[in-house]
Amino acid sequence: MTDRVYPSSKPTSAAGAAPGGATAPAAAAGPAKSHLYNPTRPAYRPQSRRRGPRRSCRSVFCCCFFWFLIVLLLLILLAATAGAALWVFYRPHSPTFSVSTFKTTKFNLSASSADATSSGRLSAAFNLTVATRNPNKKITIFYDPFTFSVSSNDVVLANGSYPAFASSPKDFTTLKSAISGQSRDLDADSVTSLRSDLKKKSGLPLEFRMDTKVKIKMGGFKSSKVGIRVTCNGIQAGLPKGKSPTVASTSNSKCEVDLRIKIWKWTF
Repeated sequence: MTDRVYPSSKPTSAAGAAPGGATAPAAAAGPAKSHLYNPTRPAYRPQSRRRGPRRSCRSVFCCCFFWFLIVLLLLILLAATAGAALWVFYRPHSPTFSVSTFKTTKFNLSASSADATSSGRLSAAFNLTVATRNPNKKITIFYDPFTFSVSSNDVVLANGSYPAFASSPKDFTTLKSAISGQSRDLDADSVTSLRSDLKKKSGLPLEFRMDTKVKIKMGGFKSSKVGIRVTCNGIQAGLPKGKSPTVASTSNSKCEVDLRIKIWKWTF
């Protein structure tokens, strides 16, 4: 039977090994790999995320202005809706005024005084009765104190006042007052205008004016105060005879009520 020869499991020595079993020296290390070090390669710099274009100040202003207009329009709409609801439910109306009686108790227009700058001296007094009515069914009107004035062709003749009061719904109130003016000097134009009107048969044309502030109460709601002016024209007065007062004609008198809104230094 033929014997089989098996190869040895021991590795053979490398080619070129030194005799005597000595190993050859290790080969020198090769050049460094490029992925470890490369002097010509730029340094790594992480890139930041790109941001969108910044909004300009003009676009921000336009956006704010747009929203401001939206809010303003909404507020105006709410105010108009609330006003319409109040109008439908309460039906507010302005109060009415009328001159019932007007008497001239004193009217002295003397000649020029010692003052060289004046041409005459005036002192006058009047008694009057004014009626006012609140036509509203559910609104109470609160009046501040009144200030009265009587004038003729822009010449103030007398002044007076009346205390504050409240006018209930459908209330009718009578105001009686005696107003007078201190003796004062008038210029030549004022004296000429008054004397010319006193010679007329119709008498001296007078304008009666009342100024005050009012606020209203509708249910549980109370408004802020607002100024009003009541102007009554068409009053024709004559001179008193002795100590007896003269009753002026008020048949053609008419009173108008105007709002007086004050904004800073201006009154409208």
